[in-house]
Amino acid sequence: MTETKHVPTTSEAPESLGVPGGPGGPGTVGTPDSPGTPGSGPAETPATDDRDPAQLLTAMVDRVLALAATWTAWDGRPVPAGDRLYTPHKAIRRVADHLVDHLAEMEARLVGEETQPDHWHASATTTAADLAPFTGADLDEARSRLTRLARIWVNRLDALTPDELDRSAGTGWTFRQLAFHLAESVYYADAVGDLTTLGAPAPTPARPAKP
Repeated sequence: MTETKHVPTTSEAPESLGVPGGPGGPGTVGTPDSPGTPGSGPAETPATDDRDPAQLLTAMVDRVLALAATWTAWDGRPVPAGDRLYTPHKAIRRVADHLVDHLAEMEARLVGEETQPDHWHASATTTAADLAPFTGADLDEARSRLTRLARIWVNRLDALTPDELDRSAGTGWTFRQLAFHLAESVYYADAVGDLTTLGAPAPTPARPAKP
């Protein structure tokens, strides 16, 4: 099973910079966690409804990038959230890795392959790269990276029938459930928050994914 994403749990030790927090860290096989509910421990199976899962993912990316547009004002201090620390680069890293991870899972399951074992450090580690200043160029890179990843997801999900979304190949959550789980990745950006008040210009709209 591929990585299941971070939410702090009561059993995990607080994070130290550059040091994984807690035995095994996040993503332990069989204990998926939900970025949308920090401190809740292992997540239940994601709830779904009649919303279009592809639109949920593009809305999530739009929200992340709208917040990221304020992060050039970041003062260099990691932001605590639960027992984790977040920075602009870390938030972008986690959203992108989350999208990549479950995309790899879905593609493997569709062709009957085993999914990749979980070796992500995820939110348990804050790297030196996570602590770098977040510049306008970094924002441009994040926009290009995340909008393209969202577009890949939209194309893949739109190619699946409702039955394939809800009776998905392989073992694990259905692909519809994966998409709803991924939409909670906005947690990482919300952890950093809107930094407009620190002196950044007002957020500029993220470039929307193609319809």
